[in-house]
Amino acid sequence: MTQLEALEILKTGRNVFLTGPAGSGKTHLTNSYIAYLKKNDIDPGITASTGIAATHMGGMTIHSWAGIGVKDTLDESDLEAMAEKPYLSKRFEKVRVLIIDEVSMLHHFRLDLVDQVLRTMKGTSDPFGGVQVVLVGDFFQLPPVQRGFSESGEETQFVYHGEAWKQGDFTVCYLSEQFRQKDDSMIDILNEIRSGDVSDASKKLLETRMGKTPEKGVRATKLFTHNMDVDALNALELEKLQSPEEALYVMSAKGHLPIVEILKKSCLAPEKLKLKLGAAVMCVKNNFEEGYVNGTLGMVVSCKKSLHPVIRTTGGREITIEPASWKIEEDGKVKAEITQYPLRHAWGITVHKSQGMSLDAVEVDLSKAFEPGMGYVALSRVRSLAGLSILGLNATALMVHEDVLLFDRELQEQSSVARKTILKNTEKLHGEQKDFLEWAVPKSKGGSGLKLAPHELTALLIEERKSLKDMASERGVTTETILTHIEKLISEGVEPDIAYLKKEISFAHWKKIEKAINEILETDDEVLLSKVKNKVGPNVSYLHIRLGRVLLGCGPRG
Repeated sequence: MTQLEALEILKTGRNVFLTGPAGSGKTHLTNSYIAYLKKNDIDPGITASTGIAATHMGGMTIHSWAGIGVKDTLDESDLEAMAEKPYLSKRFEKVRVLIIDEVSMLHHFRLDLVDQVLRTMKGTSDPFGGVQVVLVGDFFQLPPVQRGFSESGEETQFVYHGEAWKQGDFTVCYLSEQFRQKDDSMIDILNEIRSGDVSDASKKLLETRMGKTPEKGVRATKLFTHNMDVDALNALELEKLQSPEEALYVMSAKGHLPIVEILKKSCLAPEKLKLKLGAAVMCVKNNFEEGYVNGTLGMVVSCKKSLHPVIRTTGGREITIEPASWKIEEDGKVKAEITQYPLRHAWGITVHKSQGMSLDAVEVDLSKAFEPGMGYVALSRVRSLAGLSILGLNATALMVHEDVLLFDRELQEQSSVARKTILKNTEKLHGEQKDFLEWAVPKSKGGSGLKLAPHELTALLIEERKSLKDMASERGVTTETILTHIEKLISEGVEPDIAYLKKEISFAHWKKIEKAINEILETDDEVLLSKVKNKVGPNVSYLHIRLGRVLLGCGPRG
């Protein structure tokens, strides 16, 4: 499938798994779709499985976006606590499209958690709460870290083993074009690794690059499997340089401190960047206007204090590097921002951090490769065989996960079927695209609003004076979700007539709840469920506490 074909499918609002070999343009296509959404006033949730991948896209980790943190499971109290947080409520309320990049590194049970959160917060049993979910990644690349067992005893697996994948009904868009490698022999080697059967001819070609120096005039970046090897090499090489010029550039930061710290950890640019003349560097951000991208290699030719550094790329161009910013935004407001020159030392980098980069020359040491897919990621970074030098290989280096081999064939078949069926009927395709925009564009921006939101449907049942139980049954959700709808209606100023629901709480329990809430209001403006629960005791349910709080007009703030 081509990028243009996949973009047409994305525009229909279907859940999509966007995949393909390294260098097939997954990131470029994702950015094109994001631009399309923003052009139509749709603000997507932009996330990734890791901080590094997230900063490449200008987003945040899916763990942070969904409010799940490092949890493996969520219970009712966790979900209630999330509903109490205004920033999360607003995020889930407005989201229509959620993008998750590098899903090969996302544990299956965490995608299930995202599904659970969206269903709960959107108040619907639809997969992912009716939100369009776009998963981006390649299962031949790096798998979830810390493979083993989760807190709940589940073995950590790729996301396609989870319930959310099965129920999400993902349309597969398997990109077939190749934009990174222009060398047919390199493409053949990578395709054979993906097939699980590397030919003798390809092995011999790789052997010809053992210990070889990459083509003349190109400074190679060394890829290692472990951080300590990278840090040691970069420190050693920088110390070797005897330079008349050197400068230390310190990252500046502003915003909410915990979010700033997350940004710093996920950013490839170091907090303190020490440069000398002749230092090997790599650009770590895309800047098409200035002529460099994430992965562009160069050498420092000027680093005078109080002046911007200048690098000479491997192609011979001199570029003045200006400071760049990485930020996390929410509702159009910057929550945290860091600023630094988008450079890092490039004598060495880990295979993990290289994922997503395109490099002109690579020296790769895979003698300590410990994970299937690691060799594929490393070798697929380089644009041509002539730019590759292999320092070491072990038995794991060219391996891929066996279950991925079988599943990849299924993905290619599903993509072929999607291409033939969805794209064939142009009239239906354009109709789906139009319907999706009418639903996804905010009403204030011209969206039709013909589809009632879940909480608006609940409002119709309240007018019929239905009980919580009957409303939940009719809507196919829990009574807790119905209460969430009521709270949402009140936060929007609708003020539904719910006084009749007071009869669902026994007189004795109502008196306890009323007394507890009045006592809390004497010292606190906010009535938290946990505080009320501590006062009323174990016999009064959280459901009735929530209902009582709403009836007394002191529910969660919007």
